[in-house]
Amino acid sequence: MKTGILRLLQRARLLGPAFRAYETLQARRAPGGERTAADGVPVPPAQLRVRVAGTADPAWFLEGGRLGAEAVREVLGRAGVRLDEVGSMLDFGCGCGRVTRWWAGLERPAVSGSDHDTAAVAWCRANLSFARFETNELAPPLAFGDGAFDVVYALSVFTHLTEELGLAWRDELRRVIRPGGHLLLSVHGEHYRDRLGPDEAARFDRGELVVRWESVAGTNLCSAFHPEAYVRGALADGFDVVAFEPEGAQGNPHQDLLLLRKT
Repeated sequence: MKTGILRLLQRARLLGPAFRAYETLQARRAPGGERTAADGVPVPPAQLRVRVAGTADPAWFLEGGRLGAEAVREVLGRAGVRLDEVGSMLDFGCGCGRVTRWWAGLERPAVSGSDHDTAAVAWCRANLSFARFETNELAPPLAFGDGAFDVVYALSVFTHLTEELGLAWRDELRRVIRPGGHLLLSVHGEHYRDRLGPDEAARFDRGELVVRWESVAGTNLCSAFHPEAYVRGALADGFDVVAFEPEGAQGNPHQDLLLLRKT
């Protein structure tokens, strides 16, 4: 969708409905015949795939999820954390299970997912019975107790939140992580700087968060750009920075990965 059209829609307070209509159109253009993947798990409907991955392409949905799970496993492994030694793990912003599905068959950890898309959560509950799924609102809280998880990951979630929401969710995720547990995030970092306008780029270079289309926070249209200084400072507040890997999010190309430990 062109920037000028988006601005007109925003002034008319129609940006959210228009973007949902755009997603529906993208889903309807998808090839017919939903299928079951090689792992025996059904592929979600095109509408849900578009909301999560920005495309209805089932091959990319599956491959992107596999790469995302691989990135989680590898970055934790480099920090000395083995998944088979983790007791509990949360996929925050799980959508329709793009990454969660790849944990099927694991004896450990116990896997949970949470998302504000009720249709996506309903699909996960019906098709990914090995995990627990809960809904959340756009703002905290989560339906889990204090210190419930050893690991929480949020892939391409903070990339679509306003600063207020991002910091609120940082604090809420810290609440549900046990002391010494880990939080793994992906963000739009330096690679995306060229997409910014001159004023936005200047703010980014000063270490400020830049957010576009805040009125549709929580959708793929809302885009947050995180300079490394902001990530290591504001976003990591209350945690120790274990690793910062530029463009390390394999399932979300060119996004940076940040691994934090709860202090």
